[in-house]
Amino acid sequence: MSSFVDERIVVTGIGLASPNGNSLGEFRESLLDGRSGVVAYETRYMGDVLAGVCDFDVLAHQGRREVRRGTRSGSIAIYCAHEAVADAGLDLGDRDKSRMGVYLGITEHGNVETENEIYEISQYDYDTSVWSHHHNPRTVANNPAGEVTLSLGITGPHLTLGAACAAGNAGFIQGVQMLRLGDVDMALCGGVSESIHTFGIFASFNSQGALASHQDPTKACRPFDIDRNGIVVAEGGAVCILERLPDALARGAKIYGEIVGYAMNSDATDFVLPDAGRQAECMRLALDRAGITPEDIDILSSHATATDQGDIEECRAIREVFGDRESLAVNNTKGFIGHAMGAAGALELVGNLPAFKDQIAHATINLDRQDPECGLVQIVANSPRPLDRVNYILNNSFGMLGINSVVIVKRFEADG
Repeated sequence: MSSFVDERIVVTGIGLASPNGNSLGEFRESLLDGRSGVVAYETRYMGDVLAGVCDFDVLAHQGRREVRRGTRSGSIAIYCAHEAVADAGLDLGDRDKSRMGVYLGITEHGNVETENEIYEISQYDYDTSVWSHHHNPRTVANNPAGEVTLSLGITGPHLTLGAACAAGNAGFIQGVQMLRLGDVDMALCGGVSESIHTFGIFASFNSQGALASHQDPTKACRPFDIDRNGIVVAEGGAVCILERLPDALARGAKIYGEIVGYAMNSDATDFVLPDAGRQAECMRLALDRAGITPEDIDILSSHATATDQGDIEECRAIREVFGDRESLAVNNTKGFIGHAMGAAGALELVGNLPAFKDQIAHATINLDRQDPECGLVQIVANSPRPLDRVNYILNNSFGMLGINSVVIVKRFEADG
């Protein structure tokens, strides 16, 4: 097999489901218009909470039987994958599906189904005979990616990658690596989240003192703001088609951008609290692999979850790597949709890709009083910022147990 290690990898299709848009066009419009998708939401045992809730057509690419048998994360993944295939202009009937791979990041999987089944048997005096025979295939960790292969008839490899809230980036990284190894010729990758359907995630953040509250749901998620009070949990997904550049050019594909750098590392310090030094190392490694310097980055999509220490540590890391260069635009997507966990990095990256064409950095909303400890001069606050040109976008995604991930995408130019 010939070596693909130096092959250029490009994004040729995008499908997504988010709380404020179910296509890249809708999502981007919402980000530029400052439109939030966070709403009041009722969850079991806790009552009213705030959440980012999707409203895509679950029957667009599935029958009712498949929806009943499968999972919410599977339905999100299937919707996004079909939309990405259509967006890429692909006819899968003409492709060797054994040479296609599916790589999706997740934060957690199986909690929703387990909670539902336990609740169900509680209504029957805990008689386990009413436990669903679909429970096992619903809760295995590979479920979301596996449901995509079943829906699209893909017979190549599929994986879900458990990488906490760094998982969306991890899906892209896995796709790039498998293409360069020659393991597949096309990768469907990104991240998905069904987190709002488990009461446990709300209860745990609440016990931690990290669950956001606000009278106005659209203002609840407040990254970098001194009045921020925690995380808004969200569901959603984003799936991209990745191809080696010669293959994309041969079929005349449109190209959104080229993945030129990536990195993952570990803090090895704490279960929950982040480490700015390791985050800075992760960004530097991605820059080195891309063969560029911090001065080359035009937009930095931050991970900031609107938690106290999380936002502060990331700002320290960004300042350590990028200094105070004012031409850098730092933005954040969570204020619009909440924290989509395993889908967060994927949604945040694809939401910024249109900037290669429109040359606008979308804003960080709900930033009324910037925390002095998050005092980056580069943050795009409340209104989009026009830029002279966008050549490189860097996407941060960090997660619990100290997992960090960074992906860098370049404006596509045929001559490199």
